[in-house]
Amino acid sequence: MNVRIVPLFLLLLPACQLAPTAQSAAATRQPNIILIVADDLGYGDLGSYGQKLIRTPHLDQMAAEGLRFTDFYAGSPVCAPSRCTLMTGKHPGHAYVRDNWEAGGWEEGAAEGQQPLLPDTATLGRALQDAGYETACIGKWGLGGPGSTGAPLNQGFDHFYGYLCQRQAHNFYPTHLWNDDERVELDGNVWKNLTGPHYAHDLMSEDALRWTRSQQDNPFFLLLTYTIPHLALQVPEDSMAPYIGEWEDPPYEGGKGYLPHPTPRAAYAGMVSRMDRDIGRLLAQLKDMGLDEDTLVMFTSDNGATYDIGGAHTEFFQSNSDLRGAKGSVYEGGLRVPMIARWPGHIPKGEVTEAVGAFWDLFPTLLDVSGNEVIPEDFDGTSLLSVLRGNQTASERTLYWEFPGYGNQQALRQGDWMLVRQQLGKKEKTTTELFNLATDRSQENDVASANPELVLAMLARMEVEHTPSLEFPLKGIDTAPN
Repeated sequence: MNVRIVPLFLLLLPACQLAPTAQSAAATRQPNIILIVADDLGYGDLGSYGQKLIRTPHLDQMAAEGLRFTDFYAGSPVCAPSRCTLMTGKHPGHAYVRDNWEAGGWEEGAAEGQQPLLPDTATLGRALQDAGYETACIGKWGLGGPGSTGAPLNQGFDHFYGYLCQRQAHNFYPTHLWNDDERVELDGNVWKNLTGPHYAHDLMSEDALRWTRSQQDNPFFLLLTYTIPHLALQVPEDSMAPYIGEWEDPPYEGGKGYLPHPTPRAAYAGMVSRMDRDIGRLLAQLKDMGLDEDTLVMFTSDNGATYDIGGAHTEFFQSNSDLRGAKGSVYEGGLRVPMIARWPGHIPKGEVTEAVGAFWDLFPTLLDVSGNEVIPEDFDGTSLLSVLRGNQTASERTLYWEFPGYGNQQALRQGDWMLVRQQLGKKEKTTTELFNLATDRSQENDVASANPELVLAMLARMEVEHTPSLEFPLKGIDTAPN
């Protein structure tokens, strides 16, 4: 039997701060939680973060009705390890998955999946199940293929629908998706075709609406891991049409394994707007169900926008804003991502916070929201609940990343300082750079040589935060900067 726990923070609120509907809901159920994670969406891809060309009215309204973070970070600059930090509350120096690993190749019929989570992993899904929640993951998984120990039904989710394998998610018209542990064929979709009868994003959006409707009387946790705007560029005509002719849009001829597209800029913009549209539909349904004030909705991205490959034109859209680097890099452009949180009656309306947060904070934060009074000590993250409720005096944070891919990299943010190391293990090429983000968010000025003691102290902290990994070794760690 599930025990319904009234969250401690709700009990501490004065009665005048709770609308009658919220009071009655709080007396009978825990808050619902919806966490939406876009795929390769850059810091500058939303109107609320400065985007001028792509229209995102629903997410912009969500920011106007909630809290927008300026300094929030993904778990890693690529997909699978970023999702691992979210699911486990551990930063990349302690997490099990630290890079992308593939079970098979890119041809149709190849083995599916990435490095699977271990059977005894303490995951966010399991923790919220234990707290009395119905749980679902809909979208892209990437932490274990079919039948593996890492498959979502083995890691704390009651329902899954979408792509188990992130390689399959490179096509928005796949030949199949997965419903729980059953492979569902999408008749008429042809491998590597630009279009088809079944657009995966639409199928996942409908499943999210259906599953949420079924939870009218249950506290629920929905992890909605959309694949937009990850390549390839594919979107139905109705979402692309509003952007056709708005700008010069040279065709993308294909290459590097990606499909060609006649109007790639319109396609990219249309993809982001379609995701925004469907998030708007989900928010509207919460209101129709009478659950708007009883549901925390958060939106973020798994890493920064990709480089201009596959026709993405992220430089044209300034998808990573003024940040240096992109997906795959531990500069700000690969790691800093949007974060919007909305919870009417509980989160201040239209506020912006400079509090620093990261993916590994989400596990303890959502446990805190659920009413779990005991937060495990082995989290690398910290609960951001007080920030969500309007505390703008967050303490100084230290965040650590390591990434064996793309040249063996490390980064450490300590207060306003960020230390970036690349090409580890290649002494003649290894670089160690220091940036002051308070005055140089674009990381244009390396001030390592002017701050040798700070560099040494941050290198020592990197060494403390790194735990060696046999699966994903980070080679060449030392404390001697170039």
